[in-house]
Amino acid sequence: MMSDDKTKTYVIPPNVQPTITTSPGVKIKTFTGSGSFDIRDEMINDSKDFLDTVEVTTIAQECVNLKKVEDDIAAIEEQLKKKKEEADHISSKVIPELLAEQGLSEIKLADGSKVSVKQEFRATLPKDEVKRDAAYQWLRDQGLGDIIKNNVSVTFGKGEDNKAQSLIDLAVANGYEPSQKSDVAWNTLTALYEERVKAGLDMPSDVFHLWIKDKTKISRK
Repeated sequence: MMSDDKTKTYVIPPNVQPTITTSPGVKIKTFTGSGSFDIRDEMINDSKDFLDTVEVTTIAQECVNLKKVEDDIAAIEEQLKKKKEEADHISSKVIPELLAEQGLSEIKLADGSKVSVKQEFRATLPKDEVKRDAAYQWLRDQGLGDIIKNNVSVTFGKGEDNKAQSLIDLAVANGYEPSQKSDVAWNTLTALYEERVKAGLDMPSDVFHLWIKDKTKISRK
């Protein structure tokens, strides 16, 4: 019988003497009456609530630990970013200006290190298509078109694989050596893999690089 929410009464054989154990936070078990039961099973059942509480507490603590580690990483990365900006400022502005003021191109430090300033050059094409075409035309106008690398390609849609092969055959027949570059976007392939797994279908791991893993994500406000 049950005496209240915190005390459970077990029925045991008359020849078994009841034992009452008390301590802070522990339920009191009172054994009275007659009959039989499996005390081990009863104790396991009673411990489930306690074990569940312990597991939830452990999970919550690990989530807190993960959040702290992620916050630490973010703080370190931000500090590194600022240090790199500071180093770039000293390297490209402060030291060159100080050397120029003294009419120097280089100096040596007490430890034997040599400090010098040299010009560094870089040129890239613009991302804007109109400006990019203009850049190509300028090179051609200057007789510098030979530095332009051309990859001539034709895009075929789905269901046109035969047409693509026919064009390759035609190019080969006319003395050209076309290269065919095929690709599948990773997100498209991933979506296909997920769909097949959920449908109970397979994909050959010896052909594709496949993996599944769990990842914990903490969303912050």
